[in-house]
Amino acid sequence: MKTILACLLLAPVLAWGESEGLTLDRAPIDLHDKASLQRGAQIFVNHCLNCHGAESMRYSRLTDLDLTEQQIRANLLFTSDKIGATMDPTLDPKIAKVAFGVVPPDLSVIARSRSADWLYTYLRSFYRDPASKTGWNNLAFPNVAMPNVLWEQQGEQALEVTERMDEHTGDRIETRRLVPGRPGALSPVEYDRYVRDLVNYLVYMSEPAQTSRRQWGVLVLFFLAGFFVLTLLLKKEYWKDVR
Repeated sequence: MKTILACLLLAPVLAWGESEGLTLDRAPIDLHDKASLQRGAQIFVNHCLNCHGAESMRYSRLTDLDLTEQQIRANLLFTSDKIGATMDPTLDPKIAKVAFGVVPPDLSVIARSRSADWLYTYLRSFYRDPASKTGWNNLAFPNVAMPNVLWEQQGEQALEVTERMDEHTGDRIETRRLVPGRPGALSPVEYDRYVRDLVNYLVYMSEPAQTSRRQWGVLVLFFLAGFFVLTLLLKKEYWKDVR
């Protein structure tokens, strides 16, 4: 049962929705935090890789996170015996098609298409909804077709809706917020950190070279600035005797 539910993590398999009027929480992303990225990789493998793949990511790239090949094989490499293999899902796409009506989407660049803030908010915005087929709903993705597969860690939340009348316009104003219900294995602070690690890894996975790319970009800008100064001095030297 957990395997089936894990197939639905992060991205709904039926359709993508838009969250209207929702203020996204800021995701505390730090791609220099190797410990967080290592934890996020493990969470991704344990909860997401059962059904979702990451075909643009290879296990061998995890060595950039200061993991040895032996550690990767022992703790993360469940779907392949080759360290250079791509992160393919465990579930056969044909079976997924029959079970869900569509193949679960690849998550290689989900952080770039959805944004880190959206993912961070989404994974923390599930609440119990008896009216839905799964018993769950989501503030960031209303009428989502997936349950909260991390509910054992997070616990349960309920939606509280209050209404008031605007004293100036007479319009009805509806306020929707989540209130805690049955607690999970993690405290709210611990769960936020848990989700942060996962989203942190998803951001890293969307472009593993982005940290070094930015560093090289800064170096190139400094080089161009220095070269510009030399060019300007050379120009003045050539034209100093021209009247």
